[in-house]
Amino acid sequence: MSRKYKFYNKEGLYFVSFATINWVDVFVREEYFTILIENLDYCQRNKGLEIFCWCIMPSHVHLIIRAIDKNPDVVLGRFKEFTSKKLQKAIEGNVQESRKEWLLRMFEEAGLKSSNVKNRQLWQHHNKPIELWSSHIIDQKVEYIHNNPVAAGFVAEPLYWKYSSAIDYSGGKGLLDIAFV
Repeated sequence: MSRKYKFYNKEGLYFVSFATINWVDVFVREEYFTILIENLDYCQRNKGLEIFCWCIMPSHVHLIIRAIDKNPDVVLGRFKEFTSKKLQKAIEGNVQESRKEWLLRMFEEAGLKSSNVKNRQLWQHHNKPIELWSSHIIDQKVEYIHNNPVAAGFVAEPLYWKYSSAIDYSGGKGLLDIAFV
């Protein structure tokens, strides 16, 4: 892994992005979004994860976070490990999932290529953490995160994307409690 993508300052505020293997669009059903949101909430309440900004896209997640216990790599690792297992189980059990066999095969093939995965792999390994050290950079990342669904053509305005903190920054209430930057 590149030295560029590590959590050097364990107390720092970070922009992180992580994607599904091969950028597969997994998050296309409410059930799958809910798994991520519930587990982000769990990490906030039980693992010391502070979330300042977030957005879930069909194939990836963007967050601005800080770990209260100075262990952002551990918290994100546990989150990704748990959600990978939970999402795969949800896909396996979803009788309406028309892509079930294809998705599971993709995860299995990715797992076979990875030396540190026992079975299937849903997430790419890296989180690409970038420490946010100035208000200008923070504002830039918040705007990038919230405009991601607009750039993808899903919504006309950031606050209309349900799976993001853009509504919170527009004066409304989103799906997760956040701390503002």
